[in-house]
Amino acid sequence: MTLDSQPRCAWCGTDPLYVAYHDLEWGVPVRDEQRLFEFLILEGAQAGLSWLTILRRREQYRRAFQGFDAERMARYNAADVARLLADASIVRNRLKIDAAIGNARALLDLQQAGGTLVDTLWRHVDGKPRHNHWQQLDQVPAITAESQAMSRDLKSLGFRFVGPTICYALMQATGMVNDHITSCFRHRQLSAPG
Repeated sequence: MTLDSQPRCAWCGTDPLYVAYHDLEWGVPVRDEQRLFEFLILEGAQAGLSWLTILRRREQYRRAFQGFDAERMARYNAADVARLLADASIVRNRLKIDAAIGNARALLDLQQAGGTLVDTLWRHVDGKPRHNHWQQLDQVPAITAESQAMSRDLKSLGFRFVGPTICYALMQATGMVNDHITSCFRHRQLSAPG
């Protein structure tokens, strides 16, 4: 992908992978259970790191966690944890790996009780994207009342690495909020009526 002259959010810089993520994924509403689960795990893995670090390893994460198949992940045992901790292509943080496995189990518990991750997350924005109108990056919050409520909700369901900052990043990434700045070409596109 070549960088064109479209006005973009400055955070994506000029790295082709980051620009593609900004242009094609960030802020696009996601209502697919497995994709939301993948984003939840990757946002947790990103804690304390740059998103670009995780984005560059996303395919390796997909391989290591078997496509983020929650049923398979929920059965991981000590040997699987050891395999993941030895895998240099992902972030080898035991707390994050344990949380990913625990989150798969929490997701299955949620689904067993008749719930979905889609409904659990999207209810915090009443089921539809919120279109913010930030003019500069420094206006974009890291935490909102909605992300705090989402964090509490997820923690009560047994999910981990789901603090309010991680939840807000998840909301931004999966289009629950449109936080592209108003001068960015994607803000207009994502705000356009259906």
